[in-house]
Amino acid sequence: MTALGVVDWGIGGIGLVQALEKAAPGLPVLYWSDTGALPYGRMRTGQLTARLSAVLDRLSEMGASEAVLACNAASTVVEHLGAVAIPVHGIIDCGVASVPDAAATVGVIGGRRTIAAGHYRRGLARPGRVVLSRVAQPLSAHIEAGRTGSAAFRADLARILAPLRGVEALVLACTHYPAARRWFSAALPDALLIDPAQRLAAAVAERHPQARGAPRPAERTFVTTGDPEAMRRAALAAWGVEVAAARVHRH
Repeated sequence: MTALGVVDWGIGGIGLVQALEKAAPGLPVLYWSDTGALPYGRMRTGQLTARLSAVLDRLSEMGASEAVLACNAASTVVEHLGAVAIPVHGIIDCGVASVPDAAATVGVIGGRRTIAAGHYRRGLARPGRVVLSRVAQPLSAHIEAGRTGSAAFRADLARILAPLRGVEALVLACTHYPAARRWFSAALPDALLIDPAQRLAAAVAERHPQARGAPRPAERTFVTTGDPEAMRRAALAAWGVEVAAARVHRH
């Protein structure tokens, strides 16, 4: 069985890997952390498309037969990736599909590119529904640095969520945010918190039924274009897991 490529700029996608360990434990995973590149949310559309195309081609060479973008910013350009070597799926559609139809007020928080692209706003639009979007840029940096629960994190969280009080559902449109789920739950106790990675993992498992009942987990391989030690520290701080990543050269 060839591997599933998981692409993220940092370590947010480790939450997806954890979900896959439950949904499809027998599926080998090849995780690409691209911290050696400019943050995906700061790239222009053409630049981001070219970067992801290069990454996906490398993953194909390394043995991935398909890939998922465990990054909402990256997923804003998934429709432009038709010429890559392997099939690729984004996470945004899974986030949209996870919101109950009955939810009349929906909040979406994510990085600047994710919110500005408007994919969630358009995908969630329904007659009579109110969709409120908020840029939550500082939160992922707090989580990567292990500052979750700090005074600075809580102050930023309160400011970002203040206009969303009363929403029935909140989409965590950055894969970092579920690592701080307890703080979101405390801030918005009546909202349904939606982690798109859960539905993405379920969709992957449906495509690989042979991996669902595996007696033991398949291999998880982690590579990064950045600093492997920094990735190890960030993964431990955010997710409580030890990750041993190999460094790959950025093209």
